[in-house]
Amino acid sequence: MDIRAGIVVLVLFTMIGAFFAFRSAVKNMQTARKLSFHSLRRRQNNTAIQLFLLALALLGVAYWLPFYGEPLIYVYYPPSITPSLTPTITLTPTITLTPTITLVPSQTLTPSVSDTPTLTTTPFIPVAIESLFQGEVTPNPDALFSSIQFSTEFDGLNPVDPKTVFELPFTSIYGGFDYNNTIPGVQWTALWFRNSELVCYETKPWDGGTGGIGGYTECSNPIGGWQAGTYEVQIFMGYEWKVVGRFVVQDNLITPSPTGTPTMTPSIVSTP
Repeated sequence: MDIRAGIVVLVLFTMIGAFFAFRSAVKNMQTARKLSFHSLRRRQNNTAIQLFLLALALLGVAYWLPFYGEPLIYVYYPPSITPSLTPTITLTPTITLTPTITLVPSQTLTPSVSDTPTLTTTPFIPVAIESLFQGEVTPNPDALFSSIQFSTEFDGLNPVDPKTVFELPFTSIYGGFDYNNTIPGVQWTALWFRNSELVCYETKPWDGGTGGIGGYTECSNPIGGWQAGTYEVQIFMGYEWKVVGRFVVQDNLITPSPTGTPTMTPSIVSTP
């Protein structure tokens, strides 16, 4: 047992002794209260006081030993230094990488066909059409339009027998669509192009509801009349492009067949 452990044991026993001394003092005081003779009661009280003082003294010793007694003992009995083990370094062999043969490419493959990206322009509203705006130009960003269906007839809700190829002649073409999240009063525009040239348009404040079917744009008199070519219809809400539709117009390829019934006219031949 070292000095530190001995001090701990002494403190423990001293506290136990203080506990029993304090307990005995309490019992003596309780016994003195029951005695009727004054001399015996005073004797018991004196004993109780002595035991109480002994308990306080033992508590003082228990406090003094670890804080002051132990350093005092080390003055006369200095502790011996216990050597500590010093760990030794163990060398771990490392793996040495052996270089491998590096293959040098002998031929670089060149693609025979290189794709060149083509420039795709984003639809926009011409300045001349923009000057005709009368409604609001800030639409709902969540406004949606379905794909445009084209027909030469419109029943009020949907295009009749929609097509993407038309043959001349005809009078009008309707572009029908469904819509949702639109705001009444916002300027909407439909631009009709033939071979990238503007031939028809309409622009006005949106007079439909916030969603539904039966939306359409109509072109009856394009610039130069209806001609063969590729047509494109662009629809905008405010300045925002929403949807594009395309169709083709072809010349009438049907060749009229001859009508009527051939008439046989007899001829007179004279024989000599």
